Parts: sequence; structure tokens; C-alpha cells
Amino acid sequence: MSNKNVALVLSSGGSKGLAHIGVINELERQGFTITSVTGSSIGSVIGGLYAMGKLPEYTDWVKTLDKKKIWGLMDFTFSKNGLLKGERVFNTMQSFIPDEPIENMQIPFSAVATDIINEKEVVFSSGSFYEAIRASIAIPTAIKPVKYKDTFLVDGGVLCPIPIEYVKRNKDDILVVVNLYGTKKEKTVIKELNTKSQNYFSKKYNDYLNSISKLITSGDKNSLGYFSLLNATTFAMVHKLSKLTIDKHNPDIVINIPSNSANTFDFHKATELIKLGENTAKVEIENFLGNIG
Repeated sequence: MSNKNVALVLSSGGSKGLAHIGVINELERQGFTITSVTGSSIGSVIGGLYAMGKLPEYTDWVKTLDKKKIWGLMDFTFSKNGLLKGERVFNTMQSFIPDEPIENMQIPFSAVATDIINEKEVVFSSGSFYEAIRASIAIPTAIKPVKYKDTFLVDGGVLCPIPIEYVKRNKDDILVVVNLYGTKKEKTVIKELNTKSQNYFSKKYNDYLNSISKLITSGDKNSLGYFSLLNATTFAMVHKLSKLTIDKHNPDIVINIPSNSANTFDFHKATELIKLGENTAKVEIENFLGNIG
């Protein structure tokens, strides 16, 4: 095919969003040119880093994360608005990826957050990259919301998990959507590697970390406490919104990552999730090329 320009949309979905990196890798490997990108939550992080030309630096860093390092990046707070401040991880990233105005990026980029007071999307297409993504990733009850003008901003996935309508698309661009809310797999999609990092933890320490992680994110139907019940309810709504958005806009390529590939904070599974994105994208891209060939 003569035109291989892509307008790329990256959904919200926690650590599963590391699969976005794999999708980008595969698109480039197959000769596609990403001309614009937009994202919600983790999709805004990966999309913005790509638009800045800094995705390789981030990828190298995130692959070094194990459970101990992730724990160290969790800045817990006693605030009634969230369990995490959500600042430490971005301060760490800024030490090797400086902030940049969105309008100066190499390709058009936008990040989507949710104005929870006025019940509407807020789209950042200019201004500080880190300020935009901090708002976009503010998972309700888990990460503190961001005060913005006269309102508060939370995770873009609340109202707009797949922000197709906000991507800058030229007339002949191929619309590619990465959906992190794909059909669940019966068996575990991602298996943890047995790394040396496991030696840092006693069983008690690991159990404590896992219990906190599950409390925030798991939606475990066997123990629906406050956070897990809220999380399960939110996920049901977000999954439905995602499907409706995809059906409405009919993208050229939809790359569905199983929603049970990883929990929200499983960033220690970076290598596996990136590979999952590459493999899933390869299948869908080849299907697309085969259908138009």
C-alpha cells in the first residue's frame, strides 16, 4: 500500500499500557509512520513520550523496575482523596526525561483527563507534558486528583478511555486504536519472570505489597471490599464505553489487549507486556494488510 501514515489512539488501562510500546515497535517495524497520537491515562504517558522522541529512554528505564523499585515509587498519603500522591514517579522520570511543552513535540499529541466536577473531558494539546499526564493518570481513590483552575481533574479513562475523537487525523491516515480492555483470557496471559529481584523480599514483605496492590486495583470478586468494589464497577463502565467508542468510529485497525493481562501497578512485567503488544499488533496489522492487498 502506498500510504502507511497512522493516527494512533492509546487507551487507558494501567500497567497494561506498556503493551502500547510493543504496538508502536511493531508499527514502525512494518514500515508505518505515526503522524499523530493521543491517549488517556497510561496511553497519554506512552503517547507523549513517543511524540517527544523519548520512548526508548523510558522503555530502558521501565524494564529495570522490579517490585521493590515500584514500591519505592509509591508515595502514600493520608489524604481522603487518594492513597497515592502520584508525584514521585514523575519526579524520577524528569531526572532523565526533561519536561517539554506539548506544542513543541515532534508530532501532534494530546492527553485527555476528566473534569470530575463539570463531567466533561479536558484535552491537553499544549503546555507542560508532565502536568498533562499527571492529570490524565489520576485514578479515582488510588491517585489524588489534580486541582486545575476552578475544578479537579481525574483519570481520562473515566469518561474517555479511548479518545478517538481527539486524535489529529489527516484525510488518508490509517486510524489505529490500541484497546487495553479486550476480551479476558481464561488463563493468565502474562507470567512473572523469576528474577533476582525476588531475593530482596521476604515472604511477609511480598504478601504485604501484594495485598496493598490488590486492595487498590484488583476488583477481586471473592473479596469485594470498598476499593475493589469501586474498581470492579468502574472497569465495567469503562469496558462498555470502550466498546461503544470503537463501534461508533470503526477504526481501520483495532489491537485488543486482554483486560486481565496485568493489574494496574504491574510495571515489573514490562518486558512481557511489551512483547504481548508486539505479538498482538503483528497479527492485526497482517490481517489488515491482507484484507486490502
